[in-house]
Amino acid sequence: MGRLILVTGGARSGKSDYALQLAQWLPGPRCFIATCPVVDSEMDERIVRHREERAGTEWQTVEEQIDIAAVIRIRRNDHVCLIDCLTLWVNNLLYRAEQSGEIFSDTEMRQQCDLLTEAAAAHRGAVICVTNEVGMGIVPDNPAARLYRDLVGRCNRMVAAAASEVYLVSCGIPLRLK
Repeated sequence: MGRLILVTGGARSGKSDYALQLAQWLPGPRCFIATCPVVDSEMDERIVRHREERAGTEWQTVEEQIDIAAVIRIRRNDHVCLIDCLTLWVNNLLYRAEQSGEIFSDTEMRQQCDLLTEAAAAHRGAVICVTNEVGMGIVPDNPAARLYRDLVGRCNRMVAAAASEVYLVSCGIPLRLK
């Protein structure tokens, strides 16, 4: 049975660094599941910088924007799968639905989270998920942003409920919530 860990926090809080640190404490091999799409040159530079940080280590990077559960199932023999991040994954799911003329609602988010948590439970090692805490700010001023906030909140709650460990990182300091 897999070990699911959720690491959350605000933007630039140190949550990704902490998740990498957690993963480094566990034996390898390690798979880094990157969900970030390349949307502009600045993001492309960030992605290159992150790849370089993991180069020459025990990390194998898999770039998957949508079907992260499939990657976890395929990489089931890895000791660690680190997903960075769920927040972008939700964005990607919303974007894909919009491009297809479909509605991505709470029901679809629940289905996707079920697939993710089921894959994590079947994984032989640890699955560490990084996500942003989006519920501590102001209420967004438009329906699309409110939907996104709500879906990320749903995703975070479902993954946290299934996780054996949950950490909130603020100012680079992790606080164990569960």
